[in-house]
Amino acid sequence: MTAAVADRRAVRRALPAAPAWWADVAGSAAVLSLLVVTALWTADRGVQELLSGPATGLTSLGRLAGLVSADLMLVQVVLMARVPLIERSFGQDRIARWHRLAGFTSFNLLLAHVALTTLGYAGTARRGVLAETWDLVVTYPGMLLATAALALLVLVVVTSVRAARRRLRYESWHLLHLYAYLGVALALPHQLWTGADFVGSAAASAYWWTVYLLALASVLVYRLGLPAWRSLRHRIEVAAVVTEAPGVTSVWLRGRDLHRLPVRAGQFLLWRFLDGPGWSRAHPYSLSAPPNGDLMRITVKDLGDGSARVAALRPGTRVLVEGPYGRLTGEHWRGGGITMLACGVGITPLLALLWELPYAPGQAVLLYRARTPEDLAFRAELDRLAAERGLVVHHLVGPRARRPSWLPAYAEGRSDAEALRRLSPGVAAHDVFLCGPDGWVDAARDAARAAGVPDAHVHHERFAW
Repeated sequence: MTAAVADRRAVRRALPAAPAWWADVAGSAAVLSLLVVTALWTADRGVQELLSGPATGLTSLGRLAGLVSADLMLVQVVLMARVPLIERSFGQDRIARWHRLAGFTSFNLLLAHVALTTLGYAGTARRGVLAETWDLVVTYPGMLLATAALALLVLVVVTSVRAARRRLRYESWHLLHLYAYLGVALALPHQLWTGADFVGSAAASAYWWTVYLLALASVLVYRLGLPAWRSLRHRIEVAAVVTEAPGVTSVWLRGRDLHRLPVRAGQFLLWRFLDGPGWSRAHPYSLSAPPNGDLMRITVKDLGDGSARVAALRPGTRVLVEGPYGRLTGEHWRGGGITMLACGVGITPLLALLWELPYAPGQAVLLYRARTPEDLAFRAELDRLAAERGLVVHHLVGPRARRPSWLPAYAEGRSDAEALRRLSPGVAAHDVFLCGPDGWVDAARDAARAAGVPDAHVHHERFAW
């Protein structure tokens, strides 16, 4: 299977690039939405109420906190809806960071909204905080649903804290994270029935209905509709399963009109294998060989998060796909030298790029980090790339260094940048592609920067969730 496909040079795919100005437009739209929310609050006497007395001021400030929280929550939904233009403009790493920042900010503002509004109402009614809280929950329209929404969002936020995420399997975390959508939906009746800023004016109603419907449409179209259509159209199934190294498995996939699947080497998709219980949980796996004819390949490392079942897949198993995602593609290559740094299964997307990019002999350097020689995957393919395409390969094998570094322990006597320049002498003028675990990518990126590579020429993908 490997030789048959490797004989046919992968075809570079010209994906529609996001216009250069789109990132500025998208970022400006998010900021503008916050300004619009503040303007609507101001138009509804928000400032006057803020200055009219302690109790009324607390209520008004709580209203503003709730409005900004709701707006950021909807921004989160759109960020993670996998909208292609947003995906190609910013990349998953940046989107995930913004999603996390917006999420925690939104949640903190939501708590402030609950606390400030309750204190303000209690002060106005001249009653205790607990009594007022009970009255708000049981008598105000939509408040029971809003309380349930708050409980769900607390669950999502608590399980999103890094310490908690490390203790959860990916599938469990992902399932719990989906409750955020339900939380957003349950909060809507509260705004609709009791939110003066939601229904207090035609402009406010038009704004909030527009952003809610845009968020809903982005999820329905890009998280549900488009993946379902592509899965039905391409009818992908498992063709063969190959062991590449201990705990590392490649899956060859075949399908209909795969040349029309808008994916490039270096990208990843979310995969659901219809092989029994647990099929609904999606896993992000990169292509290790891009679509070529009716075949493509992914490579998976057993990380104990459900990925072990990949090795037991049988030919003919149907597959659902969502994607492609990621910006680690040849679109960033300027046509000169290339240095690629891979750690472990991070070789996967870089190998696909090495087959795809039309570099000259000696123009591409691969630095491949692994703990043991047995952990080096695709040795035969890399040898072939070295013989036929002139790829320069350096295997860096051994235990990790005791300091944060992309190098193994035996090389930690050199600085990271010095070692990079020695192994890839022209690196300062190269495009640098990195793929591996989170901390390792940070160390490799710092080394490239110290070796003189501009940040704009460093392209990376992380193995983190």
